[in-house]
Formats: sequence, C-alpha cells, structure tokens
Amino acid sequence: MPSPIDAPRAEYPRPQFARPDWLCLNGRWDFEIDRADSGLERGLLDTPLSGEITVPFCPESELSGIGDVDFMETVWYRREVEIPAAWSDRRVLLHFQAVDYDATVWVNGVEVARHRGGFTPFSADLGGAAAAGERAVITVRARDPKRGPQARGKQATFYANTSCFYTRTTGIWQSVWLEPVADVHLRRPRITPDLAAGAFELTLPLSAGAPGHRVRAVLSDGEGAVASAEAPADRDLAPRVTLPIPAERVRAWSPDDPHLYGLRLELLGPDGAVVDAADSYAGLRSVTIEGNAVLINGERIFQRLVLDQGFYPDGIMTAPSEEALVADITLAQRAGFNGARLHQKVFEERYLYHADRLGYLVWGEFADWGCQVGGRSNADNQQPDPSYIGQWLEAVERDYSHPSIVGWCPLNETYQDLHDRTTVLDDVTRAMFLATKAFDTTRPVIDASGYSHRVAETDVYDSHNYEQDPAAFAAAMAGLADGTPYTNTSEQGRPWSVAYRGQPYFCSEFGGIWWKPGAADPESWGYGERPASEEEFYKRFEGLVTALLENPDMFGYCYTQLTDVFQETNGIYWFDRTDKVDVDRIAAIQRRTAAFERVGKRHG
Repeated sequence: MPSPIDAPRAEYPRPQFARPDWLCLNGRWDFEIDRADSGLERGLLDTPLSGEITVPFCPESELSGIGDVDFMETVWYRREVEIPAAWSDRRVLLHFQAVDYDATVWVNGVEVARHRGGFTPFSADLGGAAAAGERAVITVRARDPKRGPQARGKQATFYANTSCFYTRTTGIWQSVWLEPVADVHLRRPRITPDLAAGAFELTLPLSAGAPGHRVRAVLSDGEGAVASAEAPADRDLAPRVTLPIPAERVRAWSPDDPHLYGLRLELLGPDGAVVDAADSYAGLRSVTIEGNAVLINGERIFQRLVLDQGFYPDGIMTAPSEEALVADITLAQRAGFNGARLHQKVFEERYLYHADRLGYLVWGEFADWGCQVGGRSNADNQQPDPSYIGQWLEAVERDYSHPSIVGWCPLNETYQDLHDRTTVLDDVTRAMFLATKAFDTTRPVIDASGYSHRVAETDVYDSHNYEQDPAAFAAAMAGLADGTPYTNTSEQGRPWSVAYRGQPYFCSEFGGIWWKPGAADPESWGYGERPASEEEFYKRFEGLVTALLENPDMFGYCYTQLTDVFQETNGIYWFDRTDKVDVDRIAAIQRRTAAFERVGKRHG
C-alpha cells in the first residue's frame, strides 16, 4: 500500500528489511505541550489536545510548525487512523522509529507500548486494541526531563545553545508507520558477511514457533539468483542458513566498489506457500586487525573520517528530506572524506542505507552525553545508568547488518580520574564493551572514544586533540612510534585511561578550526584562535592533516567537522550545507596517499 504522497519524510523507514504493505502516519497530529507532566492527571488521555504538529519533526523545529525551544517536560500526540480492511487476515504493528525520550503509547485507550530511549525504534502489536477495518485512536505521551542521567547526546540541558550543546529534540522525531504481518512472521535478520569463505551467514529470528514451517533465503546480483538456502523453522528460535557464493560471482563491498547483493527472505508454510516475506540486501566485506592496523577486506584503507553530528537548521535532529541525507554523505566525499564518525546520535536507518550504497565508512556511536553528576574533579563524576546498556544494544541490533559500519563506539569523551575504587563508569563502560563484543564478533569495538579508556582489552585506542599549531600537534602524535601515544588526561595531568597496549590507534577528533569569514562574531566559536585569513585556514588544515597522513602507525583520523552547527563554526560547510571554503582544495590535501597505505597491502 503506498503512503500518502503529501506526508513528510514518506519514504520507507526500514530499507534493509522491507515489506510491500505499510502505511506512513507522518503528517498532521493533534499535539499539546505538558510542561509540568500533569497531563495524565488532567485527563489528556481522553480529551482533545489544544494544538497541531507536523510529524516526524520535533516541536522545537521550524518544520514541525511550532518552533518552541523552551523546555518541555512532557508532550502529547494524538491521531485517528483507519486501518486498511485489506489487512484483515494479519496482525497490525505500529512502529515508531524514534521518540525522545520516555514514551507511552495507547491505542483506543489501551496501553500498547512503553519505551525508554530517544534514539532507537520500538513497535506495538495492536491485537486487542484495534484491528484491520477499524479506526484506531493513537495517543502518545513522551517525557523528556532535563535532570538526571539520561542519554541525550548534544542536547542542551540549559535554555540557550552554548558551546557544543544545541537545541533539544523532544517527542517524535522519526517516522511513525503501520505494517501488517502474519501471525508468525520474520523478525529483523542478522546478516554476517564471510569474505574469506565467499558466503553470507544469516540468522532469521521468528516471532513465534512455526511447526512445519521453513525459512528460505535467496541471494541475487545484477545477473540474477546467486545462491539460495532453506532450513526448518521449527527447530530453533532463530534458524540459520548459509549462502555460499560461486567464485565467479564473489564481489567485495568497498569504498571504491560498494557492491550490494539483493536478498529475499521468506517464511514458508507446511504446504510450501509463502507466509511472510521481506526484501533486504547485503555487502560482502571484512574488518580485521593485524598488529596495529585496521584492515578493510585485508587492505590498508586509511580512514579519512569526518565528524558528523546530524543536525539541521530547520529539522534539528531530523533531516528535512531524503535528499538531505544523501547530500551529507556526498558533500563529505566531495571534500575528500571516505567515512564518518556519526557523533553523539544514532542516525536514522535510511542514512545507513545510503552509506551502504555509496561506499561510505561509518563508526556507529551512542549518544551517551548526559550522565554528568558533578564537576571534573569529582572522583565519581559520571554515572551512566543501566538504561545506557539496553539502549545501546537496541542500536547495535538495528544496525548490525549494514556493511558501511566498520566499528562501534558505545561511549564518547567520558572523563574520570583513575583510582583504586571501581566506579559506576567503570562498570558500565565494561558492560557496554562486552555486550557489544558478544553481539558482534565481526567489528572492532572502542570502549570509549577519546578520553577515558577503562577496558584494557579495547580493540582500538584513540585520542582527541584540538591543538591548533601543526608542529606542536605533530610532536604530540609522534609518540605513537615508540608505543607512547598521546592520551587525554585531566587538566592537572592525572590519567583517565588504562595503559596503551599496542592496539590500532587513531586521532578520532582533531582540527575543529574556528573559521567564519568576516567580522568577529561573539556568538561564534571553534577551537583555538580564529585564522586571520582563509589562506591561513588552508595552511593550518594542511599542517594538521599532514601530521596524521604521514604517520605510518596511524590507521585513520576524524576531522571536526562536516558542517557548522548553530553557534559552532568549525565546519567545512556552512550549517545550510553550502560551501564555506574551497572544497576541491580541501579534498586535494586529504587524498594524498597516507603513510599507512604505503606500508604495504595484503590481498585476502
């Protein structure tokens, strides 16, 4: 069933697990701000709401039609929808791609879902609340408190945008949609590439036991079917199949050749009829560690990453259009970057789809900022609660099968002095690292980016260094050659991290050159002194980048950042994505062969 053509962001939300029948619920919803979270007591569950909003844009954004940037403790949504009668032989699922932060959903007055976490999807089975051919009144309450440990990312906990904290996002900020499924149906697959064997390993979880049923997977390319496999669906909770690829049809996914195989997934009934089916895709690539090198498909590909925060002037954290998602990737590639750290935000699934098809390397990161409970001198100043672990695993589960993701970063810039007591930060850092490793054995995991490495066996070690003098920056990075790389410490020089043990190392944040041509702007900021001229900007950029490109022990870097974000003016592009500098010149500086790449290649 096609979605309404006038609905905003009406493209299919989940392109790696797509069914043909669905209904987009984006568009006009009834809406009311409940600043004191008293709405349930005041009867908002059953009474009309006072305003309207355009979903999926948050009420802080211009595109929502509201643009209220003050704090909203709670917001309420309501929409009445007729469930298509053609779905009468199937269950109906209500999907929310992301609601910030603590959501409760009622349908026809029946509570059908609760979900905590502002960056990951959740669903509700409408059985017992509404059925095909009936009208469903959907009511959503989203709570978003400004106090207490909470995974917020870069959302400000004070009124104004300040430094690197930006306008908040409250409530629904990604697509809402309905989908009919069979009583027993496929759930999101886990697609694991095995480049060495020239095969894909598929895990196909089911919603329930299916006596007499089978699962079938068919892999294809531009020439047609490549491989197929079947397995009983009633022997395991999650049947597994292997799809071996004939040698002449093996084609690895890489930044230079982002080849994607088509994938058809089916659940077959006892009579062989298709009970449920979904279309997917897969990329055949490997990520390995060899000594201090991270290899892609056995090759030394220097990771020229850019920090991408995924904010937009009119949509805040929600891209205004599908084209805007594509543009952010192609703008980065035009500037010479081959990938990104998706910083302090779990990006929407369609972004990763475009990264997959465009050959863009991605490090997935959790939006962990928000657990600070004291000053930097406090010995237990950061206290992420157990919800961090569950929310992060929801993100890893959602994104596991994307070939563009080449590494995981559960935490970013946690900072706390090392001492002889185990803290909440120690426990949660280790739990998030081990949980990620248990879920995904195919990608490297960094325990925490930049500041406080607290897991000795972290796969990757890194630092953040915003030194603006190229010579001083090069000197700080030079210690990597003798096993004593630059590490972040407290302002007093106290250690935040366990010792470096020879892991692959990269400077995962640097640069951030404060550049805004024209007269000084007191609202603008970046790192270091603002260059006196555009030519000085290029000279500084080239010096900083060269220090890392010429370091043979550095497998990559991440430059801050792709675009300006509100008052933070250290992007390659303006906030509206127009050119701020000579992008071709930036690209030429970056595309030189890195020393890491000159060391040699191993073909696997």
